[in-house]
Amino acid sequence: MKAVCWQSANEVRVETVPDPKILNPRDAIIKITSTAICGSDLHIYGGYIPTVQKGDIIGHEFMGEVVEVGKGVNNLKPGDRVVVPSTIGCGNCHYCQHDMWSLCDNSNPNSWIEEKLFGNVTSAIYGYSHMLGGYAGAQAEYVRVPFADVGVVKVPPDLPDEMLLFISDAIPTGYMGAEFCDIQPGDTVAVWGCGAVGQFAMISAYMMGAEKVIAIDRFPERLEMAKKYAKAEVINYEEVNAGEALKEMTGGRGPDACIDAVGLEAHGVGLEDFYDQTKQKLRLETDRPHVLREMMVACRKGGTLSIMGVYGGFVDKMPFGAAFNKGLTFRMGQMHGQKYMHLLLKLIMDGKLDPSFVVTHQLPLEEAPHAYQMFQQKQDNCIKVVLKP
Repeated sequence: MKAVCWQSANEVRVETVPDPKILNPRDAIIKITSTAICGSDLHIYGGYIPTVQKGDIIGHEFMGEVVEVGKGVNNLKPGDRVVVPSTIGCGNCHYCQHDMWSLCDNSNPNSWIEEKLFGNVTSAIYGYSHMLGGYAGAQAEYVRVPFADVGVVKVPPDLPDEMLLFISDAIPTGYMGAEFCDIQPGDTVAVWGCGAVGQFAMISAYMMGAEKVIAIDRFPERLEMAKKYAKAEVINYEEVNAGEALKEMTGGRGPDACIDAVGLEAHGVGLEDFYDQTKQKLRLETDRPHVLREMMVACRKGGTLSIMGVYGGFVDKMPFGAAFNKGLTFRMGQMHGQKYMHLLLKLIMDGKLDPSFVVTHQLPLEEAPHAYQMFQQKQDNCIKVVLKP
């Protein structure tokens, strides 16, 4: 089959690789019909995620058709149209049983690597390093889905892929980010990053009762999307100081909750951005925490920071005294997709949510190298790319 394989920093290739096979009774093989490049895939593309090896198949946001199932899978059959969550959960451990699927004890066969870095183990993720399981990713023609009897969601045949694909990852990530904020009527929520996750976090915040949502980004086309589809007020941080603007827009108090939908490649302005860029390039700092710093200072006293952008290692120069003395609550983590997918599917089927607006580009799988470069460099007003095998 054809698959997108990582080669080195800022280089991927479409290669011919062996077809996946059933290895365990709870496996299924899915023929991919649509797979997206997620913002967190850019962290792999740029070489910032450890334990990614040359030739690894990447990608974790996908849907398709079941072509084969293992003997232990009784709820799926060949021909079923399905969406698969990006995080892999066993369904049986303490964490899966308590709907904390991305903290699964059993899906990561390389847990010893993660334990050394993080002190504990989390779930595996498709195509997201050997530290996080080493599973082949889904930017391919076929993929093996382990634990296919739990989490995989059957979807109706009459809706286009673009309406369903993102319940695999981007929508539940944004939804969980808003849920973490414990939004009360009248709250103001600020969202850093107007990619797909940020857009869905804004929409979700309004669903949960926010009175005002403020979007922070630097690309006009992303800010325009946030205004048009998420009904957000917007701040271009290259034109105004985001912290000062947030004070002015909230009567000097600050947002009630702040959502980070950016992650470890955050951009800032001036000396701080130069500092982070330089330290990251020299591998003296793994992640650029500009958004984290800004949220700690901007959020109101007693507010909540919801961190959904991916972080992989170590950051410094954090204003932790501000967070402590303001009594901020931090909530963060990989999304628990299996917890939310049925709810989100119902919203789409009921006509209350149409996520297809985020798709700006659709390309054949063979054009993945161009798609990655375009997405990373924000060329041609690219916000979300869907690859079609």
